[in-house]
Amino acid sequence: MLDAFQFQSQTLFDPKSTYLLACSGGMDSMCLATLLIRSGISFEIAHVNFQLRGKESEGDRQFVQTWSENHEIPFHLEHADTEAVAEAQGISIQMAAREIRYRFFEKIRADRKLNGIILAHHQDDQLETIFLNLLRGTGIEGIYGMAEQKGWLIRPLLPFSRAEIEAFMAANQLTWREDCSNVKDEYKRNNLRINALPAILGLEADARKNLLTSFSRLKDTGRAFSGLFDLWKKENVREDSTYQVLPYSAVQNQPGASTLLYFWLRPFGFNSDQAHSIAHALDRPKPGTVFKSTGYLVHFDREELVLSPEPEIFEPLYVDDKAIDIQLPEGDYQVIRQDWPAQLDRNPLHAQLDASRLEFPLEIRSWREGDRFVPLGMNAKKKISDYLIDIKMPLAKKKSVKVLVSGEEIAWVLGLRIADWAKCTPATQRILYFKKR
Repeated sequence: MLDAFQFQSQTLFDPKSTYLLACSGGMDSMCLATLLIRSGISFEIAHVNFQLRGKESEGDRQFVQTWSENHEIPFHLEHADTEAVAEAQGISIQMAAREIRYRFFEKIRADRKLNGIILAHHQDDQLETIFLNLLRGTGIEGIYGMAEQKGWLIRPLLPFSRAEIEAFMAANQLTWREDCSNVKDEYKRNNLRINALPAILGLEADARKNLLTSFSRLKDTGRAFSGLFDLWKKENVREDSTYQVLPYSAVQNQPGASTLLYFWLRPFGFNSDQAHSIAHALDRPKPGTVFKSTGYLVHFDREELVLSPEPEIFEPLYVDDKAIDIQLPEGDYQVIRQDWPAQLDRNPLHAQLDASRLEFPLEIRSWREGDRFVPLGMNAKKKISDYLIDIKMPLAKKKSVKVLVSGEEIAWVLGLRIADWAKCTPATQRILYFKKR
């Protein structure tokens, strides 16, 4: 095992660097500690006393600390009230322990400027993780399992089985601490390790090898899909400021439409069930249909899906006759006073209004159903809602549209069009000019 470990380690470790070993005192971590020493890899040790097993937990701490001192290896200890953390955060003991240990490991790594955190997960742990993911209901990435190296985390024992580790420990007469909770099958992972996996692996002689081969092939398939998905997204998803737009035609009648939608939307908090529902709704799309995640919306528009941030509630903003700038979610505006005549700015993002016709303070607010204005160049009022339909404003963007109100009249639909009554004419003397920075 030592030769195989040393060969494996050549791609994982820098011989000039020092690492942090997460060591519980159990068989796996003590095996790894021994292999690291015999391979000449420099490391320090971190141990967490979760204070869950009374004297036994303290015995683990003493064992690891004594071993570290005997081998002249720096030792770092964390005493954690795991039950209190779990209760305060409303999470399980197992989840609290995980958060505690990884936070502690990363703190030590950063403080000591170490080159990585070494974990003792092995091949059997990998199989348990994959089967647990399958039991929870997972996609293809759930069968990837743990990576040998991800960020600062390094798992050099993944190619080795528990049986190989046991044989190495026995052959070298090495000692370790046994966690009595490992033999209790009340936890799902323990139940899987003690009962289910041995039954599966006992079905045929090559069961372990075949399972690992199958998972490896599926992982490779997943990587291939990931590359193809990136190409599909680049060709079909259009980004427009804070919005993303996907034509219906890019997913309708497309094999694996739910998966394509899920991989597109999951960074924005959408789950696989929602992706499936969106794909189903695309069979007969109804404009106005909306799906929500935390902070984002997917709108069914006329011929496309629009992904957008969920609009924040906009509190009305008032502009007095001395204002020099205004700050809006869409960006900041300068408020400039000009004498007429002046060069007209025809950029729809900006507005030049006849100041003498405005009633201060002006109000900027979200548009409302029933709002009407007289668009520039017209002589009759038009509903804002109809105007937005006429200019084919995507449904996702409509909620963020704002209006500038003078008295009871709308003078400007911000970023789109001013009202005809507020335009500059030969009789204008002073201009109020809103210019986006």
